[in-house]
Amino acid sequence: MTKILLINPNKWGRGITHIWIAAHAGLLKKSGHQVDLFDATFYNNWRHNEEGFEKEFLNTNYSDLVTFKNQDVFNDLEKKIDQFNPDIIFWSAISSHIHSEGEYVNIQNGYDLLKNIKISDNILLITGGLQATSAPKLIFERMNKINFLIRGESEVTLNKIANLINEKKSFINLNGLVYKKDNLVHINEPQKILEDLNILSPYDYSIFDKQVFLKKYNGKVYNGADYELSRGCIYSCAYCVETIIQKYYGFEEKSNKTGAIKNFKSYLRHKSADIAFAEIKNLYENYGVKILRCQDTNFLTIDRDTLENLANMMEESKFEIKLYIETRPEGITPKSIDLLKKLKVDGIGMGIEASSESFREENLKRFANQEKIIKAFKNLKDNGIKRTAYNIIGMPSQTEESIQETIKFNKLLMPDNISVHYYSPYYGTESHRNGVEQKLFDEYEEDADAYLRSKTKNKYLTPKKLRYYKDNFIALVKS
Repeated sequence: MTKILLINPNKWGRGITHIWIAAHAGLLKKSGHQVDLFDATFYNNWRHNEEGFEKEFLNTNYSDLVTFKNQDVFNDLEKKIDQFNPDIIFWSAISSHIHSEGEYVNIQNGYDLLKNIKISDNILLITGGLQATSAPKLIFERMNKINFLIRGESEVTLNKIANLINEKKSFINLNGLVYKKDNLVHINEPQKILEDLNILSPYDYSIFDKQVFLKKYNGKVYNGADYELSRGCIYSCAYCVETIIQKYYGFEEKSNKTGAIKNFKSYLRHKSADIAFAEIKNLYENYGVKILRCQDTNFLTIDRDTLENLANMMEESKFEIKLYIETRPEGITPKSIDLLKKLKVDGIGMGIEASSESFREENLKRFANQEKIIKAFKNLKDNGIKRTAYNIIGMPSQTEESIQETIKFNKLLMPDNISVHYYSPYYGTESHRNGVEQKLFDEYEEDADAYLRSKTKNKYLTPKKLRYYKDNFIALVKS
């Protein structure tokens, strides 16, 4: 039996049931390994309390329901390592959550937690995620205490490592691994894409503390969980980290008209309806989950027969549960709305990003018809499904006028909720390269967190000006 300590380096100051943690813990435990979790979320000397960050929680009793720790996060982590004495420490990975809620920067945050702690040479520091996939050599240069990186999806590879350690065998030749030897970085061949998501089930949500399940949703606090039914997106938007994963697995050809990747059926994978329903039933009955946030990149591109079968089970179940999903406006039709109602979908998040259709197509390679967006928001409103508009500010080539036009477009749509994030230069994306060429961003930006801060060096759209628009975006829409 191999012992694995997972670390959640979340700095957002609120609980997130990160999918990668549940997925890795579930598969490792199923193989007989011992798994524990150190969650840094609720430590006062670790979490961010930047002005404005917690405004969205002020109209709820969330802060009364959670307990924040005054102990030193580094001391407690060191104690945890000494007590558990793991064979492996692991802290960052890819799931359908992708970059959401700080997952992109997990690799850096986790390393910052560990780098000054004295750790036995017998303990392997292994990590993965988007940055490990797109820039392994650069990660080793900056984080030299790491022993191994796992590129791409890491559940199966980490499980193989744990199995081989248990058998006292070498794992250095496993596909997907990157390691440093004799001052050279060795990059093994990519592992095969995970074709059958069912093999990861059941995900282990028991590893999370109870207060991690508390979620704010439309002014109330519910027991909620993050969930994935599928992985992959058929589109290749220039700013999106999904393109990093697509490139790693060889899905680089795409349509210049739609932005869809070729052979996308091999890239978009999903669980069976039976497995998905069993997981949802478990979360509802054993964890009291009332809000399920589906982190699938584009929910309505999941196999329609699978969604129909799941919808029938959900409708018959009488579960008092609400689903929140993310999709694109072109998928909203009268038929899909009927399906969403059967699935108990209460809210939908859709990317607006920027209001100008030409800007989206030319700079973001996102092909979304303006009229279809307007129609989708109206149809959802007419059918009682809440709508959240996702917006990005500070993108390469974006002007202040573009941000103001985006505010006007949101005013036209009048969504139930509005989300606005800073553009983040995700290493390896087309937009990142463009931003570096325009000298708006450094080659590698530390602390790149789209919710918390802008890293731009644009003299016209400065971080201060972008902060103004982020803090006042919603008020300007509603004024």
